[in-house]
This record gives sequence, C-alpha cells and structure tokens, in this order.
Amino acid sequence: MHKFMKRIFTIIGALFGTMILFAQDIPENTSYTQIYDFIDELAIDRVIGINSVVKPYSRDYIAQKLREAQAADSLLTKRQRKDLAFFLNDYALECDTVPKNIVSWTDKKTFALSLLQPSFHYYNKNFKARITPILGMDLIGNRKGLIMKRWWGADLQMDIVNHVSVWGSYRDQSYNGHWLRDDYFPTIYDKISGAKIAQPTYLNQIPGCEYKEANYGGDYSDLRGGIKAYTWWGSVGLVKDVITWGDNYNGSNIISGHAPSFPMITLNLKPCKWFELNYIHGWLVSNVLDSTHYYVEENYTDSTSKIHYRPANKFIAANMITFTPIRGLNISMGNSIIYSENNVQAGYFIPIAFYKSIDHLLTKGLKVENQNSQVFFNISSRNVKHLHLYGSLYIDEVSWKRLKKNNPQQNPISYKLGFNVSNWPLKNLSLQGEFTRTNIINYKHSIQRLTWASNSYNLGHYLGDNSQDIYVALNYKPVRGLNLNLSYTNATKFNDYEYIRRDVINAISQKPFNEKTWQNDIVELDAIYEVVNNAYARINVRWNNARGFDLASKPLETPVPSENRLTAQQYLDKFSSKFEQGSNWTFTFGFSFGF
Repeated sequence: MHKFMKRIFTIIGALFGTMILFAQDIPENTSYTQIYDFIDELAIDRVIGINSVVKPYSRDYIAQKLREAQAADSLLTKRQRKDLAFFLNDYALECDTVPKNIVSWTDKKTFALSLLQPSFHYYNKNFKARITPILGMDLIGNRKGLIMKRWWGADLQMDIVNHVSVWGSYRDQSYNGHWLRDDYFPTIYDKISGAKIAQPTYLNQIPGCEYKEANYGGDYSDLRGGIKAYTWWGSVGLVKDVITWGDNYNGSNIISGHAPSFPMITLNLKPCKWFELNYIHGWLVSNVLDSTHYYVEENYTDSTSKIHYRPANKFIAANMITFTPIRGLNISMGNSIIYSENNVQAGYFIPIAFYKSIDHLLTKGLKVENQNSQVFFNISSRNVKHLHLYGSLYIDEVSWKRLKKNNPQQNPISYKLGFNVSNWPLKNLSLQGEFTRTNIINYKHSIQRLTWASNSYNLGHYLGDNSQDIYVALNYKPVRGLNLNLSYTNATKFNDYEYIRRDVINAISQKPFNEKTWQNDIVELDAIYEVVNNAYARINVRWNNARGFDLASKPLETPVPSENRLTAQQYLDKFSSKFEQGSNWTFTFGFSFGF
C-alpha cells in the first residue's frame, strides 16, 4: 500500500511538474500584425518552425518562438536581431520577468508601472498580471469628405498558479462622419450610412461589427476575453474571440476572422511535435428572430401587452487536425457544422468527429432537413529557405458526378493558392502573391439560420461566393519597427445568386466567373512604425476604383430565379460603401496605444 501511494504521489507530482513547465495560454490579438509578420518571417527563413493554420497564437507560444530565435541569433540579419530584442521586451512577462521601460515610475524586478510604454506589470511565481491601455485615432479622408475613427479601452491579462489564464479586452470604437460633404451626402441618413463603412454586404476587410444607433456615423464595441486551463500538451477554455483558420496573407477562405468575435469552447492538444488538434464549439449570432420564443411585456396602465421576439439559436462545431511529417511541412484537415436547434447537441462536442455523419444520425430517420456541414484542407510548406508555399480548400458540398466533363453543375468550393518569398535575393524585402476563387453559392444556405455566417457576416472569404481575388504585395523593413507595404488587389464579384432550394441545381449549373457585377482595384502603400512596444504611428495612401457593371447578357427564356439581376449602381451600392465607390485617393493618418 505504501509503495502504491508513493507511485500515485510520484505521478501527481510529475503531472504538476509538467504543468509548471508550460506558461500561460493567452491569445495574442491578430490585429497585432507586426508580431505575426515577424514570426512568419523567422519561420520562412527556417530559423524557427511554426504551424500557422490556426490563429491567434498564444502569447506564450510567441515568446517560445522568440526564445528559439534568440538561441539561433547567428542566423538573423542585423535588423532581425533588433526586432527580436524589441519584441522580447514586450513578452517579458512570458519570460518570467518585467519589461524595461523608457519612462517608469518603478524600478523593481517584480513590479513595473510605466508611462512609456503605458503599462502595468506584476510577476511572482504564482501570479502574473499585465494591464495596458488602448487609445487611438485614424483620420481617413478622400474627395467625399473626412471620417474620424477613434477607439479606447483596456486590456487585462492574468496567469494564476501556472496553469490558469484569465484575460479580458474592451474596445469602444466609432466611425464619425460629421464632415462628409453635403453635396455628396445630401441627407442626414446618407451621412450616417456614409460613415458606416463596415456592413455585412460590403466587400472589404474592415472587421465586422454591430453598430449602435448614432446620428453621426457608427458606434460599436468589441469585448474579448476568456479563461483557460492548460498544461504543456494543451489547453481547454471558454473564450470570446476572433479566430482565423487557413494560411493566408489577404483573407482566409476557411474561417477569416472577418465576423465579430463570438463565445466558444476551445480545445488545443499538441502531445508531440508531429500532431496538433484544434477544436471549437461556438455560439453564433443568427440575426433571425424565433417566432416561438418571446417575452411578453405587460403595460398595466392601459392593459395592453407587447411581444419581444428573441433571436434564434445558432451554433458551430469545428475541428482542425494538423500533421507535421517533416519540419516545415504542415498538412491540415478538418470539418465543421452549423446547426440551429433549441439546445446544443452533445454529439457536436466530440472534438474528433465527422459531424455530417452525426447530423445524418439525428435527422435522416425523421426525413427532416439536415444541418449545414463543411470540410476543409490546408497545406503549408516552408521546406525551402526563404520560401513559403501554401494552399487551402473549403468544400461546402461535393458530388463526384459533378466532376464529369459533361455535367454543367459545379461543386460549391473555394480554393486559395499563395506564396511568400522573404529575405531573398535582398535582405529585409519580401514578395507575396495570393489567388483565391470561390464557386457559386459557396458559404450560403437556403435556410438563413444555417448560413456560414455570424451577425450576418460571412465566416469565410470576404468576397463571398462566385468571386475571384488576386493579391500581390511587396514588403520592406528597412529598420527596426518600420514596416512598408506596397500592395495591389484585384477583387471581382461575378453573377450574384441567392440559395433557393428549388433552384439550386439550376444555379450551380450556370457558368461560374462569367459576367462581372462588381470590381474593386486597390493600390495601397501602408507605413507602420512601432515607436515603443504597443505604440504605433501609421500613414496609409490608398487608391481604389470600385464600380458596378450592368449584365451584358439578356435574361434567358427560362430565367434563373436565384440570380439577382441588378443595375450597375445597385450592385455598387450593395457591395461598396458610399465612401469608397468610384475612383478615390484615400489618405489615413493615425496613432495608437494598443491596436
């Protein structure tokens, strides 16, 4: 008995020991593009190895990769060494110390209250804490007028007894359109709409939001946070965040992170170098009212009552499994399901499952409508030094008979191919290229509660279905903290279709990428300089030409009921905000603490 108990305590001690070896699991906001770009650059140069198919990374994961690079600093360029030292200071807490600040009220090893960069840090063996303010403003102007974007908030991160992470982040944001020209926006309503440059139907990469009522533009807030328990081989958590699945440099076609953040249960398992599992079960926002679920408000003054309908439930379950057979090569596959029931289904909480099979078990026997399932694949290769090759495939529905040449039907799929050449042949310079195509009615569903969307924002590629995206960028980092990016984007939307069940075969039998309905050409020069950790200055010069097109073809003798045949202006109003319609030179000047 004594030997048995001794073994039990030895095992428990070993488990706690491994937990202590693993630091916190707090996600790094994907808006902090500088650190994500730097980690990607180090991986392309084969200084470190990463799995980039699932983001956000945890702050500890980033700190681990920075330390790996520090141990191989002979492989780094002079500028990379300076960037590395700079970022390591920001991740000091993850390295069991406090950062060095330029202007500080304290000078202690466990406690730091700083004015520049603004932050509070505390560290001991059982508790770590970090508080940073968020404050920023962008002035965005073109020939149509001026929009002021401003945001403020705070970010709190805590790690408790080396195996529980808690964090919260709040940002209050607005687009203020007071100064839009009256001759372009003649009414107050048009001014308000003009300032609301983020809407579900607009084809841009501005983060999705739900505006609050405002008579001057658009106000909204973004709250992210969560709690995770972790050990060295994985974590489980309840979080509200934005996630990205699929390698990309200009918008993923699997889960793009374009929709507002939503609450989810997360699971990450990485028991060995060659295998990793990521799983989520999320609570989406359907933006559909449930006529069977409502509150009744009684008015006792006049004995009347009012019914308040509630939103319908909408859930997502998804997994992504990654195999790394050799260093630098990641092969990922996964599947997901969007379902809308009165309550969650236990089967969709199984992390490794083929959810379409579970769906058939739950629905086929009753011959009722099944849920909306998807399958996706991603491959990423950094096996050749200075070169990143990648591709991803999102499959909404597949029928093998549609692959026959004599079958006009097209499978609703989306695919992406891309490359990044970094630090070759010139140091500090990289060239990126990306091509994305998405077939008709991909991401859509005839039942609005089952679409691949949350808050009416598509979860997948920002252009939606029947679209094509070409992206080329030249990135130059001449000195520490300065990032110059010159890019060209050709975004094209073709014939626009709704998912109508009785007409779906007819719709996918139409020629994809046939007639243009909308196109936006963008040439952009973006300069970001991180003065100190989490303090940025930005200048952006952007030319775009967004236009709609009248369809050249006449309606068929037997029309396609699901096709939206609009005028050029109607297509333009649907897919572009008034602020970016037509040919524009747009200038942005901004600064921020936080991001």
